[in-house]
Amino acid sequence: MAQSDHIKALLAEQEIFSAPQTVKEKANLQNYDKVYQQSISDNDAFWAEIASDFVWLEPWDKVSSFDGVNHRWFEGAKTNITLNALDRHVENGRKNKLALVWLGEDGSERSVTYGMLLAMVNRLANGLRSLGVGKGDRVVIYMPLTIEGVASMLACARIGAIHSVVYAGFAAGALRARIEDAGAKVVIAGDIGYRRNKTVDLKTIVDTAVAPLDSVEHVVIFWRGEKKPSGERELDFADLLKHPAQFEAEAVDSEHPLYILYTSGTTGKPKGVVHVHGGYMVGTSYHLQNFYDLKDDDVFFCMSDIGWVVGHSYITYAPLVGGVTTIFREGAPDTPHPGIIWEIVEKYGVTAMFTAPTAVRMWMRMGASYPESYDLSSLRILACAGEPLNPEAFRWAMQYITGDHGYVMDNWWQTELGGPTLGTLAVQEHKPGFVGRPMPGVEACIVNEDGEEMPANTGGLLALKRPFPHMLRTIFGTPERYEAAWQQLPGYYLTGDIAIQDEAGRFSVLGRADDVLNVAGHRIGTADVESALVAHAAVAEAAVIGIPDEIKGEAIKAFVVLRNGFTPDSDLQKTLTHHVRNELGPIASPQEVTFVEGLPKTRSGKIMRRLLKARELGQDPGDLSTLES
Repeated sequence: MAQSDHIKALLAEQEIFSAPQTVKEKANLQNYDKVYQQSISDNDAFWAEIASDFVWLEPWDKVSSFDGVNHRWFEGAKTNITLNALDRHVENGRKNKLALVWLGEDGSERSVTYGMLLAMVNRLANGLRSLGVGKGDRVVIYMPLTIEGVASMLACARIGAIHSVVYAGFAAGALRARIEDAGAKVVIAGDIGYRRNKTVDLKTIVDTAVAPLDSVEHVVIFWRGEKKPSGERELDFADLLKHPAQFEAEAVDSEHPLYILYTSGTTGKPKGVVHVHGGYMVGTSYHLQNFYDLKDDDVFFCMSDIGWVVGHSYITYAPLVGGVTTIFREGAPDTPHPGIIWEIVEKYGVTAMFTAPTAVRMWMRMGASYPESYDLSSLRILACAGEPLNPEAFRWAMQYITGDHGYVMDNWWQTELGGPTLGTLAVQEHKPGFVGRPMPGVEACIVNEDGEEMPANTGGLLALKRPFPHMLRTIFGTPERYEAAWQQLPGYYLTGDIAIQDEAGRFSVLGRADDVLNVAGHRIGTADVESALVAHAAVAEAAVIGIPDEIKGEAIKAFVVLRNGFTPDSDLQKTLTHHVRNELGPIASPQEVTFVEGLPKTRSGKIMRRLLKARELGQDPGDLSTLES
């Protein structure tokens, strides 16, 4: 991989940042080198010691097994993640401790203790069981970011059912495809959501999505607006909460699937990533304590959504398993005013916070006067993930958000990986542009396309050399898609990202090696957007690429070849953008639509998107030997 000017600038970076001494002294993980070496030299013993802190209904016979593709953890053990997230806290003196604090864009606040949340989850579990939901059944959750959404996930887990949360912003076609792929018998949905002082109509989307699906037996609606029921299979969420508040969690195998979360791939069909009860619980909780550095008295603010993996791991599961208090918020981070996030940090004494680089860049654009207007001295940790944290955003956040009282901690992972995989700990130095080193239990490297490990300062494919407990087990319904990640270069799991490692062992993740876009931390398949465009009567062919965006990291630009009889003009550009928005949702809408006479293709007919991107950005297009036209 040739070194671009961007890579050369990263490697030439000399500035190094450290956390304030007060942050270092309080860090849960003090000796990274020692712990990391222990985790690699005796991986089973490392994870077994961590797992011993959890509730297991039956012990494991074997810590792990791995055949080069498939891996299993805590084999033979039985548990249920909700026993560790709810019951053990209620039984051990945390019954009245705040578990979740929900904030609305209009200033509303609701909170539940661990005892209250357990009762709500039990009622929902009884309600779902009365509908015939049992162990192994799939339930699709299309809910706004609410306590009820979190409780729905937990209720499914408590039964042993497998939930699949679909981000409440995807359009009907995307929702239907996920319901069908999962084979869901029940859909739990909200009627409306709220964002930027507007009401988002979810009910119409759900009705449209499930209308042709006879396989869906029940649709449960969480009503917040005027009730307008439709259809015999529709039920009221509130009625499920009328069931008894006692429910014994289903004992499930450690490897029993917990959830399916769909993420875009390079084909038109989204990938249903499968995570399980046991290993996912152990791994994500370990990183809550040792990466996010959370302690019993921390107030954790997670700026994500339950529709994404961060919302699964670090709103719903790991914080509850860890017994901490988590704040989450429905709405936009700049509404009702640009300082709302800092107002929350000050008001609630937030000590640790997760956000995306997209948000940091937005705050940069709005100006330092907003964070400077609030007391942020409680904020010890600001963790960023979702896309690369550019050096300018890191420096800005260090100066204006964490100041001399906190630290900005970058980390990299994926839906497939469940939790932090590369990152910079509170006790480690940060080099701008580099996410950091492998987390304990992780062996990462850079390889070329022949499977040869690359030396320092040489870019290539980011690969993992061994699995870890919270890593995906398979792709639902198409296990060959999971297996391909291990089999393409035997001995390595290919993450699909391109990265470079410096001489100190720090990684910088440069972007996707495939055709997946990363828009504000949301992975969107090029095939998804292109298929939506071609579905319009005016479009003959389409190709989309990601282009740099100051706020989102990447924005979508579409190149469109029109059918005969259609005229390229601004009205059609708007029509096509609106069409994609209706098909896939706002996050997949192209920022630009350009009409072209033809698309660059290989002799086999594959569109050369990298050539489009290179021309767009003024870069070297590389090898064009396979270019047809």
